[in-house]
Amino acid sequence: MKIIKRNGAEVPFDLSKILAAITKANETVEPDQRMTPMQIQRIADSVELACEDLRRAPTVEEIQDLVENQIMAHGAFEVAKHYITYRYTRSLIRKSNTTDDKILSLIECNNEEAKQENSNKNPVVNSTQRDYMAGEVSRDITNRILLPQDIVDAHQDGLIHFHDSDYFAQHMHNCDLVNLEDMLQNGTVITGTLIERPHSFSTACNIATQIIAQVASNQYGGQSISLTHLAPFVQVSREKIRAAVEEEMKAIGATPTEQQLCDMTERRLREEIRRGVQTIQYQVVTLLTTNGQAPFVTVFMYLGEAKNEQEKHDLALIIEETLLQRYQGVKNEKGVWVTPAFPKLIYVLEEDNIREDAPYWYLTKLAAKCTAKRMVPDYISEKKMLELKVDKNGDGHCYTCMGCRSFLTPYVDENGQPKYYGRFNQGVVTINLVDVALSSGKSMDRFWQIFDERLELCHRALMCRHERLKGTLSDAAPILWQYGACARLEKGEPINKLLYGGYSTISLGYAGLYECVKYMTDKSHTDPQATPFALEVMHYMNAACKKWKEMHNIDFSLYGTPLESTTYKFAKCLQRRFGIVPGITDKGYVTNSYHVHVTEEIDAFEKLRFEAQFQHLSPGGAISYVEVPNMQNNIDAVLEVMKFIYEHIIYAELNTKSDYCQECGFDGEIQIAEEDGKLIWKCPQCGNTDQDKMNVARRTCGYIGTQYWNQGRTQEIKDRVLHL
Repeated sequence: MKIIKRNGAEVPFDLSKILAAITKANETVEPDQRMTPMQIQRIADSVELACEDLRRAPTVEEIQDLVENQIMAHGAFEVAKHYITYRYTRSLIRKSNTTDDKILSLIECNNEEAKQENSNKNPVVNSTQRDYMAGEVSRDITNRILLPQDIVDAHQDGLIHFHDSDYFAQHMHNCDLVNLEDMLQNGTVITGTLIERPHSFSTACNIATQIIAQVASNQYGGQSISLTHLAPFVQVSREKIRAAVEEEMKAIGATPTEQQLCDMTERRLREEIRRGVQTIQYQVVTLLTTNGQAPFVTVFMYLGEAKNEQEKHDLALIIEETLLQRYQGVKNEKGVWVTPAFPKLIYVLEEDNIREDAPYWYLTKLAAKCTAKRMVPDYISEKKMLELKVDKNGDGHCYTCMGCRSFLTPYVDENGQPKYYGRFNQGVVTINLVDVALSSGKSMDRFWQIFDERLELCHRALMCRHERLKGTLSDAAPILWQYGACARLEKGEPINKLLYGGYSTISLGYAGLYECVKYMTDKSHTDPQATPFALEVMHYMNAACKKWKEMHNIDFSLYGTPLESTTYKFAKCLQRRFGIVPGITDKGYVTNSYHVHVTEEIDAFEKLRFEAQFQHLSPGGAISYVEVPNMQNNIDAVLEVMKFIYEHIIYAELNTKSDYCQECGFDGEIQIAEEDGKLIWKCPQCGNTDQDKMNVARRTCGYIGTQYWNQGRTQEIKDRVLHL
């Protein structure tokens, strides 16, 4: 069994240290108030047993809490008092410097929490370590200076989660939709160099990757680009290639027919499209931004965005090539084709591609084949978005999320035109619904009272995020605010006008709806008797967002939080505050947003149908998934799920497995096993457990992770049941 030290390092559990600490406290009291050696041994054994029951690595603080409780349970109150006093004194000493130990443990690569903080960051490489080191300093400043103490305490106790506090000291926002069309058509500036409108498709793709990298280095969340914005450059290249072909034919005295000229032009054009798409895929996979990871970018594929039939045809060529290259994958260091994490792909299901007789049905079949092998693309239903994403004029719109799931709300500009590209999200604060429920003791009156208090806490925390951005000058990130990614403001101009009136959003996240409802009603929220309460909770949070929006003229929006590492943090905090409550706190994770619990038996179609009603009530973003086995030999079933998504739900994905063992060449599902009280990844063929010698890709929270996960998230992945 392992434990987590205060600096994040993971070390073996040592019973002798517990015995020594209790003995030391015992020796400081009068002889007649001391415990016997047998009592001390029993306390230590009880603590060890309690730690084993957690089925995860406990923290030092949790162990000390258990020791305190056991000492008091034995009636040795004087010993307990001395033990508590010692802890308090040590705590004061540690508070004199809160960052040195953590930073040193990061550098030496023995900070277990940092290793598993982000499933797409490699904590060993220097660039990631520099980002984590800067993050620790930022988090320290944030906690000591920038945030009110009650918000800091609520975050540390797991009542709320103040996302990305490691970036809060800087004036940075969360995620955005890059206005690639503006930047390509009207030019941009990258690191002081003017980039003019490209004269070919391949150049446009190259510029796009540079923009992606620059944007990723100036904000901390996800970003999305649309392939539609690259489509006009296909025609630019076509005309350029046609002129070159004609010149070549003239030079050799040949007189090809019109059809021959067209065929030669299209063959060369296809090759240029292949090279351009390859540039995007390989650049995104191999780039490292200033935060030590590949750019968190989503590529949007929506035929309905095209301005005319020619552009739609050219866009289809780009989409086809994108799907073909993702189906192939990328080569790992052994030269084996594996599944990359990025770019994330989103394919829109629409009337032009959803049925067998539709003109672009062939793209949908290719998308299904790609999903079965590489887990992407994910799917957005144009039908449901047009129905549910309605602006103030009553018009529906279909558009992409910002990164993995954060959606903007509909917006109409001063000219009455819908606008999405160039907009962004100011940040996220998540409420822990499970803690609200447990704190109520099952009293409904108390539940709503505590809910109000916690929502107001989130409101104030979100306003801290907003105030931190207010007054930011465009010079802080020229690529974003001056050169078109989000706006074209003047140098020295504050970004304030972009923070109000719905241009940008700010998100109230939520976690653990399943556990909240389960505790309050003794039923899963899928039970017809409990679903109304679950929906009432959702409506209550939306009402709070509406009230805050009217109060501040800021677009507060309810967001189904992904919870990557926070799912584990919330679970540990709940266990510390409430102990092990069967069915509620007995696992190392809290359920994401409104999702059906991962262990609940439910078929794919019923799951999507049930969760659709909660997506509609999460306008700031949400995604649903179905867990499926290897579907590469059953593409028809994948297509049936896709058709169901089109008819019933805004945004969904299929989760399969895509792994490879570098030791023995096993190409299948790497298993999760338990050894020495810890969950590890293990090849079922050769028994390899070296994470550096295997490629594992799993969908964690709407996006694919490839750098492994903390113990809570790993347990959640292990517990998942198949829905198909």
